[in-house]
Amino acid sequence: MDSVAGQDGPGGLPEGLGAAIRGTAADIAALLGPDTDMELRIPGAEWNVGQAAAHLALANELMAELAAGRARPYGDGTPQSLAAANEESLAAFGERAAEPLAAMIVRHADSCAGALEEGSAEGAVVTPLGPMSPRELGSYLLTHMLGHGYDLARALGRPHMIDRVRAGLTLPFLLTAMPRVTDPSRTAGMNARYGIGLWGGGRFGVTLVDGDLSVDPLPPARPDCTILIEPVTFLLMALGRQGQVGPIVRGRILVRGRKPWLAPRFPGLFTAP
Repeated sequence: MDSVAGQDGPGGLPEGLGAAIRGTAADIAALLGPDTDMELRIPGAEWNVGQAAAHLALANELMAELAAGRARPYGDGTPQSLAAANEESLAAFGERAAEPLAAMIVRHADSCAGALEEGSAEGAVVTPLGPMSPRELGSYLLTHMLGHGYDLARALGRPHMIDRVRAGLTLPFLLTAMPRVTDPSRTAGMNARYGIGLWGGGRFGVTLVDGDLSVDPLPPARPDCTILIEPVTFLLMALGRQGQVGPIVRGRILVRGRKPWLAPRFPGLFTAP
């Protein structure tokens, strides 16, 4: 993936996004077999496997309806409102069995991908994190499934389904979401120009002017700090599933530029929703 702006697939979606959505849903479903312990706790979270799987089924249904052009209000975009909406939807949905939830996750992911490929929604759609284009919505669905799929795999002691290609396909959503999940207490008064590059392709820039953050699909001409990062590591850090110390020690994050001390501050500029 050489660019976050390419639109080579059906419906103007980034090439491979539809396949990544369907493949990720299938990989998650494969974790949810008849012998899966749905009471296992997700590491570092309040949900168990059954609750996380139910949330995925409901979220995929929501995304499919949005992709089909049907409005579905869901919180106001703040982390607090999204958490409240999640809990409310789970309380009203009683299914916790593995196989029915697996089937729902796959069915709704396929419906969403199909609607996006057919261009069912005209123009921007209103998502839980604000207006997005169809390609950003598809990337949002993929990102959401990869985050919770990673959690399920960890809880069940199975390999996760995130790879470099899928991580790269989350960029359209992440670049849209970054300004919306900025932590004002961390960016206040800050001036900096970041260039971010994913190994193997995918680049963007983040600029702060007096604390106001903007994202550009290309790095700035003269960045203060350039961060080169392995794609899976980038996604796990963006989703709040991994810190930066381990990846730095293992050489998965490389920093250059005239202000390298800005690099450790970068992850903390955002609050994962």
